Amino acid sequence: MSSPAKAESLEQGGAQKSASPASQQDPGDNTIEAAGDDEDAGYYTDTASTVSTSVSSSVRDYAFENGRRYHKFREGTYQFPNDEPEQAREDMKHAMLVNVCDGRLHYAPLGNSQQILDLGTGTGIWCMDMGDEYSDSTVLGIDLSPIQPIWVPPNVKFMVDDFESPWLHGDEYFDYVHARNVAPVTKDLPKVLSEAYRSIKPGGWIEFQEQQYHAFCDDDTMPEHYMLNEWWENLRKALAEFGRDLQAVLKMEQLLRDAGFVNIEERVVKIPIGPWAKDKKLKTAGMYCRAMVEDGLEGLSLGPMSRGLGWSPEEIQVYLVGVRKALMDRSVHAYMSYHAIYGQKPLS
Repeated sequence: MSSPAKAESLEQGGAQKSASPASQQDPGDNTIEAAGDDEDAGYYTDTASTVSTSVSSSVRDYAFENGRRYHKFREGTYQFPNDEPEQAREDMKHAMLVNVCDGRLHYAPLGNSQQILDLGTGTGIWCMDMGDEYSDSTVLGIDLSPIQPIWVPPNVKFMVDDFESPWLHGDEYFDYVHARNVAPVTKDLPKVLSEAYRSIKPGGWIEFQEQQYHAFCDDDTMPEHYMLNEWWENLRKALAEFGRDLQAVLKMEQLLRDAGFVNIEERVVKIPIGPWAKDKKLKTAGMYCRAMVEDGLEGLSLGPMSRGLGWSPEEIQVYLVGVRKALMDRSVHAYMSYHAIYGQKPLS
């Protein structure tokens, strides 16, 4: 049986929650208390597959466009770059989420010895941390890009593969399937969940960890027409041209239920955009979050908006000037929401 989404406990404040579009999911009633101007001034700056292959094969070729590097295997499946700046941003996102989740790498209840699969593993940092934490488990990370390190824990393995193709490990093989920040770039989530259901052992778990790409505010400091939300809306429209849904996180609980999973739970955590929160943990997470968004503006925009919306690279760069200005506005106490949705395959 599904349980209601539960917001992680944050420090309460007395401000009234601002209205948000009906298409966005309210992250919860708990508000983040903002620090005073003097308390946090020092944190601000003026700028702020039936086909599988090992990572050692010929798929190390890349595609280049507008000065950014993209994957070559199944070219065009993933709209965002895989170059070094993007890899650094992904690792920073990992640090942000581990921080805001008190060091937790997952919420699904796992045993000691597991067969673990990570979909869209990226730099592989989650797999390596899981390999260290669960030394008796085997952790496999798959991705379209061969950007993972060579030196990894002995129980960690990476492969270049497309998780939207049929999975190769057979029925009831994995104990736990994990995916982080992949729902918005997946074309056919029901198909992926069907493959996951077939491949997970009875009693095993699946977990999606996703951010909702929309800024919320609890104290009316965010303008009604906030340019960061406008940018996310344009990105949503661009990805929709390729059959992807930037806000797929809002559908995940129902999609897991439709796929047959049970005991579904959803946890929601607020992440400040910028270090404006009074709580030290949230202040640190806010610094990561703002840097993660700022560093991703160009890479996340160039591919989808040029291919999907027909914007020129020059138009995109000019547009992003205003987005950066809004992002760095220290008077706005905006935040994103992070969702961990997990469910279990029935025992029978």
